Amino acid sequence: MKQTLFTFLLLSAIGFVSCRKSGSQPDIKQFDQQQIQQYIAANNITGMQSVPSSDTTGIWYKIIDRGDTTRSVDYPDEIALVYTLRSFDGKFIAADTVLNHFDGFLGHLGPNGFMLAIHNILKYKGSKIRVLVPSHLAYGVTGFGSGSSTITSGRIAGNQCLDYTAYMVSDQKAGDDPAIKINDQKVYDDLVIKNYMSANSLSGYSQTADGLYYKILKVGNPDSTINNNSSVTLNYTGKLMNGTIFDDHSTTTGTFSDLNNTLGAVGFVEGLKLIHGGGNISILLPSRLGYGPSANGAIPANACLRFDFSNIVVTNYY
Repeated sequence: MKQTLFTFLLLSAIGFVSCRKSGSQPDIKQFDQQQIQQYIAANNITGMQSVPSSDTTGIWYKIIDRGDTTRSVDYPDEIALVYTLRSFDGKFIAADTVLNHFDGFLGHLGPNGFMLAIHNILKYKGSKIRVLVPSHLAYGVTGFGSGSSTITSGRIAGNQCLDYTAYMVSDQKAGDDPAIKINDQKVYDDLVIKNYMSANSLSGYSQTADGLYYKILKVGNPDSTINNNSSVTLNYTGKLMNGTIFDDHSTTTGTFSDLNNTLGAVGFVEGLKLIHGGGNISILLPSRLGYGPSANGAIPANACLRFDFSNIVVTNYY
């Protein structure tokens, strides 16, 4: 019996030793660095650099634009951030910055590697970086999201390093004048709208003093004015700047019985008041004239909007 037990323990010990990693096998940090360097080479990415040797995170980065360097962000700060994200295996891609928009405390941003990159590298509002986050600072061995080994479009697989491009819209510190964040948002909104017009070859738009862009296609009947108390029936579509239609009344009429109390988007009413009954107009709303930092149904936070109005019938109540 003792000999049998001794043999069993000996075989178990041999099996245990054989299952251990050899000294030549990489640990997770070494594995991540191998993956990152291979990814850079395979995708012909230039200008990437690793963090200083004193920093053991293993993050790689490239500064695309450097913004306002007068002050850097800290974890208690509220930031507005847009980003794109791709897993190294290419199975998870979130390239839509309309939807990928973070607005909150930097210390609540995840995953940890992305938060560290924003704090230590991006640092300043108006800055833009590309950053490669190692898997041990991303979602680790478990991954993130829904899906399976065969259904991966909604899931980041385990042990995946991540490729981010991030732009910081604003940084709000405790005690700051709220006007600072409002001005940051104005700059960002204008950039988004101009990029949208360029990408979609839009021309002929004018801009109001508060930043609304508009193009009058048909003025309409001057005797049929639109004011805050008007009841309006019309055809219209509402779109995000990524082309997603969130409200479609292009073939069915929409009715607003009291413009002053019905609509949450201030710019919607402002745009309508630029024309008359029977008129047509296209408007591009900065997010601050839409729904601002609060999401509204299919409209995400800090989203610039497009509305196209036609076939307007007006009833005025004075």
